[in-house]
Amino acid sequence: MLVVDRYNAYNKAPVQIQYCYAHLLRDVEKLEKDFPDSPEIKSFVSILAPLLSQAMHLRSQPLSDEQYYREAKEIQKRIMEAIQSPAQHLAVRAIQDLFHTNEHQLYHRVRDRRDPPDNNLAERNLRPTVIARKVSFGSSSDVGSKTRSVMMSLLHTLNKRRRD
Repeated sequence: MLVVDRYNAYNKAPVQIQYCYAHLLRDVEKLEKDFPDSPEIKSFVSILAPLLSQAMHLRSQPLSDEQYYREAKEIQKRIMEAIQSPAQHLAVRAIQDLFHTNEHQLYHRVRDRRDPPDNNLAERNLRPTVIARKVSFGSSSDVGSKTRSVMMSLLHTLNKRRRD
């Protein structure tokens, strides 16, 4: 399972893909910032944003499998209701279309609680590398960039496996 921010290149990976709920939540919340005077946007965000947040935090709740799956299915049902409600605003429709078109990449965690709803752990792990690259003005060549990516991937993988 690969949890992604919807960058199209990930679709080439020969694995199941789950869209990151944290990224989706940011996109939904951004609607309200982009269209602060729209009652339709405010209503849509007030319904969908809490559901995405609940979905992300469900995994950390001390629930039995039965309780988890019941809650996950209920949240999915409520998300789908919000997505299927009629909308006039094009920005709301764009989010709805995203959910309709990519339904197969949105609800893996409903079937298997081990599948994370977001890629926050991966992003937190990459943060020091990204900051180092930015403060050192990146790599000065394609070879340097490739070398850095291979070395960082190797070091982070070994660290995850707890190898010295």
